[in-house]
Amino acid sequence: MKKQILINNEDLIKKAVGVLLDQLGPVETNRFLTINPQKRMDSVRRHQIWQTKLNKKDFFKEIFNR
Repeated sequence: MKKQILINNEDLIKKAVGVLLDQLGPVETNRFLTINPQKRMDSVRRHQIWQTKLNKKDFFKEIFNR
């Protein structure tokens, strides 16, 4: 097994940005680096939304009539 050495964060960032620039160019690299991650929806809120769209009759039929 080959031993691996971790590089420091600053060098990692420089190398990664360099690869992005080489592969994507400056415009797309900038676009990629400024993408906002999607916010996670609270699980309770997600469940409430799911329930509003739920047809209970069909749901119970699917679950209990197998």
